[in-house]
Amino acid sequence: MAEHYLDNSATTVTCKAAAEKALHMMTVEYGNPSSLHKKGLSAELELERAREIVASSLSVDAEEVYFTSGSTESNNTVLFGVANAKKRSGNKIVTTAIEHSSIIDACNKLKSDGFEVVYLTPDKDGVVPFTAFEDAVDEKTILVAVMAVNNEVGAIMNIERIGKIVKRINPNAHFHCDAVQAYGKMLLKPKKWNVDTLSVSSHKVHGPKGVGALFVRKGVRITPLLYGGQQQKKMRPGTECAPLIAAFSEAVKEFDITANREYITELNCYLKAELTKLDGVTINSSESALPYVMNISVQGIKSETMLHHLEQDEIYVSSSSACSKGKKSYVLSAMGIDDKLIDSSLRISFSKYNNKDDIDAFINSLNKGIQTLAKVK
Repeated sequence: MAEHYLDNSATTVTCKAAAEKALHMMTVEYGNPSSLHKKGLSAELELERAREIVASSLSVDAEEVYFTSGSTESNNTVLFGVANAKKRSGNKIVTTAIEHSSIIDACNKLKSDGFEVVYLTPDKDGVVPFTAFEDAVDEKTILVAVMAVNNEVGAIMNIERIGKIVKRINPNAHFHCDAVQAYGKMLLKPKKWNVDTLSVSSHKVHGPKGVGALFVRKGVRITPLLYGGQQQKKMRPGTECAPLIAAFSEAVKEFDITANREYITELNCYLKAELTKLDGVTINSSESALPYVMNISVQGIKSETMLHHLEQDEIYVSSSSACSKGKKSYVLSAMGIDDKLIDSSLRISFSKYNNKDDIDAFINSLNKGIQTLAKVK
């Protein structure tokens, strides 16, 4: 039975070039990048090449890119680092109610530590209105954190315009963007958009798990999350994981944002057309959402029940964010979606390796599930 993987917002398959690069770094260029001998220098050169590649993909300077273990570490570094660095300037943090858990949970912790945290609510399309930022940001605001693309419904935030609003109201407020779901799928221009820090992750773009990057605008002060070593200008100390970093950059080299988006848009439209032929299916993602992500509900059938039914046919989707571990979606709740639809929601997410055969297999299995599982209360 052929496998049909449609859970690419959770993680992607590592591309061949990235896997081969990781193996090469582990077995040939395996020196510690901080060592002063030839082996160390060779590994360090690979790291710097990787930094240049990732920096170029974001149109930023290489010295503004720091490698981390992934977006959770990057987001936590920014939130706690900025809060600590700016606590004498104010105590207000503005974010949205639909951020990734690494932002939401960090904000909850900062709130328990005495910071004022404002969680802005999205509209029915999953987009937070500009007026909400205009009303929330003030002279006490030290940090604004907004994701570029929502990981559950694909809602796109206009980071450029939000950045202008934030800096117009309070030029000293730090503006952070979690761009994990946008990276490699749309052009990102953090320096042009008034973004001070921005996080991306390797395993969402066909690189390995366990590595990500954090853009920190030159001149921005953040208190480090970790201590112990001179690596990466002490912003992120510790021996760099050269195999994963180099592999990450190989995946980035394969970006073809325009061509891939056109192809994924075709798949999205095809899926949408096929879904309209089925009874009891509601599409929760808006027309303006990023085509890589589609959230649907199959009325009357629990998400987990349908998910495991699809799994029996080697079709892999998600019930919500992978980090939620199956818990009820707070994103869909914030969008005002009915609880019954939330309980039956599924997320289908594409990559460049998907095709119409994957969609046909999904639709056939979904329809079979609607016919058989609907009888189970």
